[in-house]
Amino acid sequence: MNRIDETFKKLRADNKKAFIPYVAAGDPDIKTTKKIVSVLAAAGADIVELGIPFSDPLADGPTIQKAIQRSLSAGCSVRKVLDMVKELRGKVGIPLVFMTYYNIIFNYGAGRFIKDAKACGADGVIVPDLPMEESGGLADIADKEDFYVIMLAAPTTPPARFRKIADRSRGFIYYVSLTGVTGARKALSAKLNSEVKELKKMTAKPVCVGFGISNPAQASGIASASDGVIVGSAIIKVIEKNLDDRSRMIAKVEAFAGSIARAIHGV
Repeated sequence: MNRIDETFKKLRADNKKAFIPYVAAGDPDIKTTKKIVSVLAAAGADIVELGIPFSDPLADGPTIQKAIQRSLSAGCSVRKVLDMVKELRGKVGIPLVFMTYYNIIFNYGAGRFIKDAKACGADGVIVPDLPMEESGGLADIADKEDFYVIMLAAPTTPPARFRKIADRSRGFIYYVSLTGVTGARKALSAKLNSEVKELKKMTAKPVCVGFGISNPAQASGIASASDGVIVGSAIIKVIEKNLDDRSRMIAKVEAFAGSIARAIHGV
């Protein structure tokens, strides 16, 4: 069984929701990312998303764009991210999921990417610019390796299409909370929880919500309706504010992640 399925099975048995933080791999460097992933796991993360940097991250807002640029400027590459995950696997037992763009996978070679990602200890991948209709080739390869391609749905997704996305997606469905790009928001849609509850009626798979979640109160509110909460830009902002002191950065990330984890797990 894939670690993602095992995680949600345990969470459901414990009547808990998943905390899924996102960090850009290689921001500000690979060594620091390894430490950040370790403290995220220690702080209560159930799954960690690792962004593989790409020069044109079309789904990402300014905060993550800057993180990706810092990563690329530091010389991060797909191979370095894979090697980092392999090293982390000796210390971190929770699922690790890549988030990247299809150009990266295409240039690396889809079959090679899936096999290498699986071999290094990753559990799945999220590809924001890969439409469901075009995902068959990658998903077929991944299914043979017990490696999950996690699909996205949005507020604009019609019910019939959502059902197809849910059927195709493995592990969980990533529900984008808003139309637009990533980035912490002061307020989220008042209709978000009711939308998620309606989606959950259409699938038995976990529905996790991301984009815009910036504080424990928002995370707790969304956790009450969903199966998991994804937090990215708010964590990246903590990293960005502490670039001048890596030790302080790690401590601040751990403290912030812990506050989000407690909010989600306490629902």
